[in-house]
This record gives sequence, structure tokens and C-alpha cells, in this order.
Amino acid sequence: MNCFVGVDVGTTNIKALAMPSDLSQIVAHASAPVTTLHPESGYAEQDPTEIWTAFVQVINEVSREVTDAGHVITHVAFCTAMHSLLPMAADGSSLGNAILWSDNRAEEQADALRTTKADLGKAIYAQTGTPLHPMIPLCKLAWFREHDPRLLRRTAHFGSIKEFLWHKLTGEFEIDYSIATATGLFNESKRVWSELAMDYAGVRVNQLSTPVPTTYQRPYQPRPETAGVGLPSGISLVIGASDGCLANLGAGAIKPGTATLTIGTSGAIRQTVQKPLRDAQVRLFCYFLDEGYYVVGGPTNNGGNVLEWVSEKLTQQDTATVLTEAATVSPGSDGLLFLPYLQGERAPLWDASVRGAYLHVDWQHTRAHFVRAALEGVLFNLLSINELLTHHTGPARVIHANGGFAQSTFWVQMLADIAGIPVRLNASNESGSMGAILLTMKAVGVVKTLDEAAERVAFGNTFQPDLERHTIYRAAFKKWQEAQKKL
Repeated sequence: MNCFVGVDVGTTNIKALAMPSDLSQIVAHASAPVTTLHPESGYAEQDPTEIWTAFVQVINEVSREVTDAGHVITHVAFCTAMHSLLPMAADGSSLGNAILWSDNRAEEQADALRTTKADLGKAIYAQTGTPLHPMIPLCKLAWFREHDPRLLRRTAHFGSIKEFLWHKLTGEFEIDYSIATATGLFNESKRVWSELAMDYAGVRVNQLSTPVPTTYQRPYQPRPETAGVGLPSGISLVIGASDGCLANLGAGAIKPGTATLTIGTSGAIRQTVQKPLRDAQVRLFCYFLDEGYYVVGGPTNNGGNVLEWVSEKLTQQDTATVLTEAATVSPGSDGLLFLPYLQGERAPLWDASVRGAYLHVDWQHTRAHFVRAALEGVLFNLLSINELLTHHTGPARVIHANGGFAQSTFWVQMLADIAGIPVRLNASNESGSMGAILLTMKAVGVVKTLDEAAERVAFGNTFQPDLERHTIYRAAFKKWQEAQKKL
């Protein structure tokens, strides 16, 4: 049986999933970690050599499992994290580490586009749909322009981690429209690089990749650079899209009224719309998925990393113990509130310098209260983003949840209780890889539309909200929002 492979290149792990075109079973699955480096305060980088090694390991493992099961890989599609920036030589070799979305060195450049150069910033946002923040390559390049102009001049090519891997496999510098719209450099309506953004960033069009549709394919032909990659010659490589967009597709969240909430290390809440959307206050992103499908929403820096902080630094307990402790406390944490801004914030504040806080600390509050308030604070923040989103899209009737937090039934039920609407989980939590496979189905004609592809997504449990707890949370959320506004 022929198999499609979806590769999810994240900033924590590289994962791959192999399934037949009828999605009847998971034929193979593999994962390998990648390390994030912090050479200076506020920096976040990864070694592209390590990324390539992890990618090769995952592909080889999946290839072996597919072969052992008597199946054949015909297509490999890519889902990758957004906003990375990697300087490369003309032959595609790296000239340094990849700078990740979580790198905040370009805070000053992002602030300038929101304040002293606000008119320029709004004009760039109108073209690109990318909020102005240190995460985006536009601001990272502007930082290089001011702090390392020599690197900016001598770099033959600037690209993302996906472009680095794609060039390794194909020998071509190409970028899909989805990753391109997340750079802050791409004129989405014209499908070309923005002259306005490039001028600010200090780059030339020949330093950037050729933009192509997310369903774009190239035949794989082994090259010296791909020695050790366990893929047969002649299979099709599908360039795919970004992790946020494919998480929506892989979660089956395509129709109006369906929101997708993802919490991994960071988090996001998104909806899929039919036309590009812009927020007048530049608070929401709008990224391309496919023709007639755009993913709009807001990302948070503070998701699963808050649970990690609570576990490792606040309580020094493992996460299972921490979650069990939190369940002993009543909803609303007896008035204790937590603003979860441990690593600055993207949506809804777009302020890399903001920091978190506990509020209304009382004698009665125990360690378990502090844990539960932290978990509630993460969800309150995501739902404050959702309020911005629903102003443009209308209210969500159901939330499709995915990411690492979906492994905790306690935290997912808390989401349903706070939001007051059902929360649905996928049968598989690998929404990025699944989205890449569904996009491949559209690319090869197995389905005609992404709506049809999304209908094939299998679901697991649905969590219904408890109305009594929702009433308590509604009052707590109002107090939390009042505290947030003071920031």
C-alpha cells in the first residue's frame, strides 16, 4: 500500500507520521529531539547540522517501519515552525545558527515599527498580515542591519529551517506561501516579496527564496548532500506549510465557528477564514494555508513552559504530581490570579519586555493554589486572544485542542469549563504531521478541497463544560482581564 509521510519540524522535536491515503492506520511514527541554545540573554538558536541529523534519523526510522510493514512511501510533506532565520552561503550551507521565533534580540527594531515608525509598521502589516514582534524575520534582519551589517552583505541567502532542509533535499531555494507570510516580508495579496519590507530589513530579493504554493511538489533525486537519507529516488516531496496552519487542518478545524487551541511549549488560538483578515490594532496574524484558506489568530509565548516552570522551579515536583496537586484546589484558585508572562508576550500584548505576576496572594493560598492559578492563567491569556479573534470571525462553537497539554485530561477539562463550549481532541495528537498528509491528499487529487480533507480527521474524546464551574471562571476571568489591562 502507498503511504504519505508528514514531517513536523518543530523547535523541540522533529516528528514524522506515515499513513496510507485512506488514513486507515498509522503505519509508522518516529521522533527525535533538537536542542535550543541560549548563547546570550534573550537569544534562542539551533544548530542546523543537528536539525539535519535529527531529520535524517527520523526519516530513516519511518522508512524502515514502512518497508517492514510491506508498504511504499510515495510522498513526503513538510510542516515546519514559523519565523526562523538562517544565513546561508550560495551552496545552501549555513553561515551560523538558525535564530528561532523565541529569540528576542530584535526587540528594539520591533518596538520602532510600533512607535516611532508606526506608519511604516502598519503599512507592512497591511501587506503581510504578520504582527510586529522580535519573533519575525523582518525584525531579525533589521537587527543584523544595525548590529552586523557585514553578515547581511556577505550572506548569499536568508531562509528558514524549512528552506535549509528543502535545499539540502532538492538543491533549490524555494519557500511556500505559508512560511513566507510569517516572515513579515511577503506581500500576501500579490504573492511576491514586499519592496517596503525588504527596504526596511536591508535585504535584496535575490537573497530570498522563490515563493511557491503550499501544494508545490518536486521529485526527490538523491544527491551527495543527502547521503544517508532513507528515501527512494523518484518519490514526490511536497513543500507543505507552517505548523500553525497545518495544526488547524490536521485538527479538522476548517469550517466557521471552529477554533483550534494548541499548547506546546508556547501556544496559539486560531480560526480558518476564506479571505485575508487584518486587525486595525495589529494584534492578530493572518497566514496563508491554501487558496481560499487563511489561518487567523494569535500566538502566546507562555504555554507548556509555564507548567515546566511551575514543576521545575516553583515546586520542584514532576508534572504528574503538579497536575494532581492542582486538581485539589477549587476552580478560580480561591481568588489567586496569575499573569503568565514568563518570557515576554506576543498576543494579545505584543510586548517582549512584559513579565508575569501572581496577584491577590492570601494566607490561605497553598502551593497547590499557585500551581492551579498558573494553569488557569495560561488559558485566560489564550481566551483573551480569542476575544480579539471572535470580534472579526464571530464566536467559536467548539474548540479543537492539540499539543502536549492535550495529554492532561484535567487541563483540557479546565479549558472547556473556562471557555464554556465543548473541547474536542483528535484521535491522534500529531496534528502538524496529519495536516501535512491532508495537504498532500489535496495536492495529488485524492480530495478536491481542504474541507473534504478535514472531514476525514478522526476524533477522540469531547469534553463538555460544567456550567457551575464556568460561572465561577467567568467572574475570575473578568478580574484577570482587569489586571491584564493594567500592564
